[in-house]
Amino acid sequence: MQQVTTTPNQVTIAVNKNNFTHDMIAKTGAFNASILSEKVKFGTFKHFGFQSGRNVDKFADFPHETGENGLPYITEGANGYISGKVISSVDLGTHTLFLAEVTAGEVLSDAPSVTYDYYHKHIKEAPPKKTEGKKGWVCKICGYVYEGDPLPADFICPVCKHGASDFEKL
Repeated sequence: MQQVTTTPNQVTIAVNKNNFTHDMIAKTGAFNASILSEKVKFGTFKHFGFQSGRNVDKFADFPHETGENGLPYITEGANGYISGKVISSVDLGTHTLFLAEVTAGEVLSDAPSVTYDYYHKHIKEAPPKKTEGKKGWVCKICGYVYEGDPLPADFICPVCKHGASDFEKL
């Protein structure tokens, strides 16, 4: 998720079209995003990762609350949540980029948030990157290799839709 403006508060969120969450956001025009803390258990990632691509209530039998928009957000291992109302969307092939106005948010704990670096170092090791013999930049999230130099500041990964800040030089 990326904050776009502060007045009004707007964020963007890229969601894989094969993900159940994508269908729910497209249908309701709203979403809640839970911000996970470093105290989150691997089972949380495993549960939601497994359920995300299926047409099921992924919050059933899992600690959650309902936000002002009527949608659930997880509370176990979360340090906050943000509710958004979709303003517009852009089709990016495998993903849709939703632009949303922030309608609510709450801090649930002061524990540090999970970053991709923390996740890969302490929760689940990142998949090996296929970079042998290549030059350029690699996405720290999905392993996509951009073979140009320099990496444009506004570059967006064609696979996971993360920005240039999530790339490192090979």
